[in-house]
Amino acid sequence: MRALPFLAFLVVQSFAAPALAQTPAPPAAPIPIVPPLAASPSDLRIEWEVKNRFRLFKREEDFQRHVAAARGDGVLAAERRLERAADGRGWARDQVDRLCVDQSGRIPEVCERDGQRENYLSPQDHNVAFAVAGNVAPGSSCAWSFDEGEGKPRETVNPCDEEIRIRLRYGHPTMARVTVTGADGNARFATADVLVRDFLIAGLGDSIAAGEGNPDRPIQLDDQGFCFRRFLGGTFSEYFRPGRAGFRGNKACDPSLSTGPLGNSAADWARLNARWLNAACHRSLYGYQMRAALALAVENPHAAVTFLPLACSGATIDLGFLNPQRIRECPNTGNCPSSSPAQLARLKEALALAQKTQPDRKLDMILLTIGANDIWFSSLVGNVIVEATTERTLFARGDMVISVEDSQKLLDNVATPDFAKLRVALKPLIGGNLSRVVFVTYGHPALAASGQPCPGGTAGFDIHPAFNADPKRLREVADYVSQKFLPRIKALATCEGNACKDPANDRMTFVDTHQAEFVTHGFCARAETDPQFDRECFAEKGESFETDPAQAATDPMRCNFRARDFRPYASRARWIRTANDSYFTAMTYPEGISSALQPADLHDATWGATSAVYGGAIHPTAEGHAAMADAALPAMRALLELPALATVRAEPLAPLQSPADAKPQ
Repeated sequence: MRALPFLAFLVVQSFAAPALAQTPAPPAAPIPIVPPLAASPSDLRIEWEVKNRFRLFKREEDFQRHVAAARGDGVLAAERRLERAADGRGWARDQVDRLCVDQSGRIPEVCERDGQRENYLSPQDHNVAFAVAGNVAPGSSCAWSFDEGEGKPRETVNPCDEEIRIRLRYGHPTMARVTVTGADGNARFATADVLVRDFLIAGLGDSIAAGEGNPDRPIQLDDQGFCFRRFLGGTFSEYFRPGRAGFRGNKACDPSLSTGPLGNSAADWARLNARWLNAACHRSLYGYQMRAALALAVENPHAAVTFLPLACSGATIDLGFLNPQRIRECPNTGNCPSSSPAQLARLKEALALAQKTQPDRKLDMILLTIGANDIWFSSLVGNVIVEATTERTLFARGDMVISVEDSQKLLDNVATPDFAKLRVALKPLIGGNLSRVVFVTYGHPALAASGQPCPGGTAGFDIHPAFNADPKRLREVADYVSQKFLPRIKALATCEGNACKDPANDRMTFVDTHQAEFVTHGFCARAETDPQFDRECFAEKGESFETDPAQAATDPMRCNFRARDFRPYASRARWIRTANDSYFTAMTYPEGISSALQPADLHDATWGATSAVYGGAIHPTAEGHAAMADAALPAMRALLELPALATVRAEPLAPLQSPADAKPQ
């Protein structure tokens, strides 16, 4: 008999496990006698694995999808396989509703997983599958015994080609024994010591940590135009972009058709929001922290991973980590709080719940990325892309445009002392030593294939008429990020210079190996293997949309494709979302912005601008996050004393073809 491939990353077809009784099961019906194969006891072994071992997933089938996509060649390669199977529309779109987390971001104390109610934070047991491997003759019978050291061992007899499942108590070593009896009556046995490890890992930080830019269920685009206003020189002008599919309200800019601050169609509009694991924080299954924790579970069949997703888009160390922050977007459930709880408070709350039933339950690791919002990085982006128009004046009034000089002051006077507060807050939660905090730094978002800053222009930013990446300002910001911000963040995390009072205990595990890959994957990167939609519809000269309002109202795209043909998760050269990507993927109606920028209605000029950047512009794509997860995994394995995977070289995937159903001529 060939062993069930537990240690290979393939989906196995398993048989339903019989209930385990305290006494052996009745003998099976007579079977034809098959001559036994010559073998010794050393030919037998027991293979076992924890089922559905990424415990955030409620259903085993969702976990098995990721097992099937893994080949030992990394998260990025697995991500590409998953998206090819999903036609670039997103593998997470049908998994996001089957998680042990509610839309407020709270982890329930009890979660029903695969029909079993489990304490999520403090598992009492794990579902473990067993199979016998080695030279086993067809028709052999297997008598199984599981001794947990207390009471009578649990026993069952089954055909040897069946997988056996049993729930084993967490923290209790179990002796598993199988006796294989062939048709000739000869018996052999094998044993295995079984102890499940369950890693408690928390993910903390800002939008990069949360997965911003990659909603689990992207927005569905309407092929017809939706009107936005611009305020220019005291008069209104209009432009059209693709709207939300299924929106029944007014798509024109006629104010007489709207009532109330957001018009009478606000509820209908919100119903069509992109779907996030947590809308208030734009937390996503595609985030690198989620993917790295999931990858650990996939590659370690003898362990389970209990992951706490707590990172939040827009978070600074002060507002977001230590204290509550404004929400990013309202969930489409109707309940919309004004703020999101502090990540530190949520983490303490979760640990207290875990230790209520398991006093010795501790965090094994924290994944962390934070600091960009402390220097107002998004406002640096605003400084680069918003032209000297009325919109720029408005954005500056709302603190969404900032100079490099002012950002440097924040880096010196705010980010540095706040990082010290961060270390003080984390140390008691991680055993007094921050080496188990894996700080994954940022990939540079604005480098071209040559490693030089992107050239600028409207390519990827013509979703709004006022956007244009100014080459001079872009170079200034790119140099500041490379030469000032990223080195300073590394120094703060690794205690270089005088950054820490207690370097031996304050030094975090720092990850930056992905930065070399991001050098060739900035927001301006293009390739012939990019989706055809991108190559034909997002023009290099920034002329992607119809300018004639009469034409744009019915069809705003200039290319020979429809808006709905965009594939947000297709593989492409750029690993950074452009403003066009952000709008076509998330189209976020802003909630957490300054009151000076709050839209007056659905066609408001500020909403037209913020919708293009507020859902993840200049943030990593799912491929970028997967590359970050690949970079984090070696450090995570080393800290948890897990074996490193052998390097596997894989053939590149063929490009995903755009849909053939181009819009009619």
